Amino acid sequence: MTKAGPYENVTSAEAAIERVMDAGQGVLRLAPTWVPRAFCTPAKRLRLHPHDYFPLAKDRGGIDERWLASAIRAENGPLTDPFEGLSLAVDPDGGVVPFDEFIAHFRTSAIGSHWDTHGAWPMYSKFFDNQAPLPFHIHHRDEHAALVGKPGKPEAYYFPPQMNNHPGEFPYTFFGLHPETTRQQVIDKLEGFLRGGDNRITELSKAYRVTPGTGWDVPAGILHAPASLCTYEPQAACDVFAMTESWSNHKEVADELLWKDVPEDKHGDLEFIVDLVDWERNVDPEFWSHRFTPPVETAASRAQGGTAYAERWITYRSDAFSAKELTIAPGGSAQIADRDAYGLVAVGGIGEINGQHLASISSIRYGQFSSDEYFVTADGANRGVTIRNTSPTEDLVILKHFGPGNAELAADRANGTLGQA
Repeated sequence: MTKAGPYENVTSAEAAIERVMDAGQGVLRLAPTWVPRAFCTPAKRLRLHPHDYFPLAKDRGGIDERWLASAIRAENGPLTDPFEGLSLAVDPDGGVVPFDEFIAHFRTSAIGSHWDTHGAWPMYSKFFDNQAPLPFHIHHRDEHAALVGKPGKPEAYYFPPQMNNHPGEFPYTFFGLHPETTRQQVIDKLEGFLRGGDNRITELSKAYRVTPGTGWDVPAGILHAPASLCTYEPQAACDVFAMTESWSNHKEVADELLWKDVPEDKHGDLEFIVDLVDWERNVDPEFWSHRFTPPVETAASRAQGGTAYAERWITYRSDAFSAKELTIAPGGSAQIADRDAYGLVAVGGIGEINGQHLASISSIRYGQFSSDEYFVTADGANRGVTIRNTSPTEDLVILKHFGPGNAELAADRANGTLGQA
């Protein structure tokens, strides 16, 4: 059988796919999906064993990201594993099933109306974990991404307190451009990129100190250089970007990362790079008010008075995805009926989900399975899941990531739960 990264026995057999669905009654267990980045330095907050952050060949880099509920592959150059970035469902009889093939088999039973509108699971989330900030870069809007056969990539950030025992080297994110910035000033900085050395493009931007327990909305077309915190990032299902800062993470950024998702006939055309910028949003003088996302308790959580659980929206400004944080107190349990399919990952505590073991990890070897990540299918979400905290002392904390058009989010927007957020 095929091997996927560290996992043996990748199978696409129909019997295995059916077993995965039946074993958890629509709640499937996912193996950890580790992604290296050659241009990053791991901050070692992903809870891998300390010896396992550099498990791959020379020039692959360290494990800097973990992808969650991902039905796409990472684009990491010619040495990329063919399954890299793709989530794998654990077959109870042994082996793993590619998540995209599971979805294609069950279609609407797996992801509901997303199958009709997208023909795929249209989002994923990740933990990004760099010791230094990322280079100032941009993700394409739909019209520019389409030129290289991809969708646009909005994303959002949340900084889980449980994953941030240290802030890294630079706990500030550069977002957007100063309101008075001109197009020519950006072109001048990009010309500096091609000359080499530090083009100092963040002189045109503003850094915001980021705070664990809060988040940000980052639509496609916004220039940004993410902070060195461990970040939970719901986003559209693609890996499209252009790096615009030439010196970051204590080293030079390769020219190829500027032109990575630029049509070949536009390579060398700095005007095209500037066209990627959503100018109105980048120079917004009220950027903080429009993009910062403090957590907001859901209407359902508020209605039950916090007696069984507490659930908060942590990503709610985008139409492309949303996310919630669920907390269940020691010894507590809750029956949660969401209206849409979602992925989840436990970041604190131990318990059960529909009778399956659910536990945040503390230290895991590269290639070992975990019990901290699951995907709840559309049918499973509508039936409801029972989550129980089996610890007598520690909260069970779960992050849940949804696709576009979340029905509960729409209702909470309409009833004023989110206020002016």
